[in-house]
Amino acid sequence: MSKTGSPNRVAWVLKSRNKHRPNAKSGAVLQTEKERIMRFRMFFVGATLLGSLACAAAAQEAAPADTPEARIEMVKQQFAASKAGLKQYEWVETVALSLSGEEKVRQQYQCYYGAEGALQKIPVAADAKEDKKRGLRGKVVESKTAELEGALKAAVSLLQQYAPLDPAKINAAKAAGNVSISVPDASGRVRVTIKNYLKPGDQVEVELDTAKNVLAGVSIASVLEQAQTKSPVAAKVGYAALGDGTLYPAKTALEISAQSLKVDLQNSGYKKKVQ
Repeated sequence: MSKTGSPNRVAWVLKSRNKHRPNAKSGAVLQTEKERIMRFRMFFVGATLLGSLACAAAAQEAAPADTPEARIEMVKQQFAASKAGLKQYEWVETVALSLSGEEKVRQQYQCYYGAEGALQKIPVAADAKEDKKRGLRGKVVESKTAELEGALKAAVSLLQQYAPLDPAKINAAKAAGNVSISVPDASGRVRVTIKNYLKPGDQVEVELDTAKNVLAGVSIASVLEQAQTKSPVAAKVGYAALGDGTLYPAKTALEISAQSLKVDLQNSGYKKKVQ
């Protein structure tokens, strides 16, 4: 037999051909491996997407100040924290009443919260008075002064019912559907409007600085009832912060336009109470 037709030669050729011929079993294994890799990739992409959605949901929950409920809660917390913090202090309240732009009465009080939690006010000094006029004219002046002092007392008493706001009354107004919230303005400030807070028809507007997460101010529209008369009242309360962050009503301006009266109230000289 020739060299090319030897059995060894034939076996070698057949073996070589089989070596390069695709194996059906190996192809099936390879296809299965590809499917496994594809399924793993799909699983990884799906898991990543779900993780991203979960992170987005968590971020939304971590920023609750964007919800109306959270803003109302923030208002209540700010006033509650302010009142609690101020119980550690004593300060001076200066009240001035003006008639038609001319100051007529000025009074000062030493203020602090007593052991039972009620605000205490002790007169510091009586308002300086001019020489008393005699006769009928003097009686008219005294009567007018007494009337103005009465109006001042009634106005301050009304303010004390609005500043600070009572979280319980805010809850009651909210439950009655009398609380609304504006969208943030260009500076990031939001207004929480509370109707029928203390009296039917009154309105309180609380301004929040969402950038700093603090109370910015309060506007009040109410009615002063005095001697069977009702006079519309408009007031604005500006808040400031003490060194430890405690908020306090720094300045308040109240106007009774029907009587040409204006009341300016300023709190200052805060210091920790001596234990």
